[in-house]
Amino acid sequence: MTTVHVIFAVAPASVFLPLGLAKLAAVPFMRRAAAHLGMTTGLYRVVGSLEAAGAVGLLLGLAMVPLGLAAAAGLALLMAAAVVVHLRHGDPPVRAVPAAVLALAVVAYAGAAVAAG
Repeated sequence: MTTVHVIFAVAPASVFLPLGLAKLAAVPFMRRAAAHLGMTTGLYRVVGSLEAAGAVGLLLGLAMVPLGLAAAAGLALLMAAAVVVHLRHGDPPVRAVPAAVLALAVVAYAGAAVAAG
């Protein structure tokens, strides 16, 4: 495990975990975001649970690389779907940038994990 591997695990996990928990708790901001995208609160909670589980998987991947790679793959797919949802909903492309950046971050994590062995 290298320092880069740790940074690429902790940085996205520190974003995904609080956002996922906020979606799970259905805080008002997240309920408004779900409504804006035409999603039910229940579906947004499912997304939140996937984000939180992925964040935990990235951190556990520091000890068990295959688990971290699986978490990174799942989060990358989830963020790719988020980009598509934003664009199909008619949001300006800039609204999809955070999801795209997070997708790239977990891909970078996967690369660092493979490189670290």
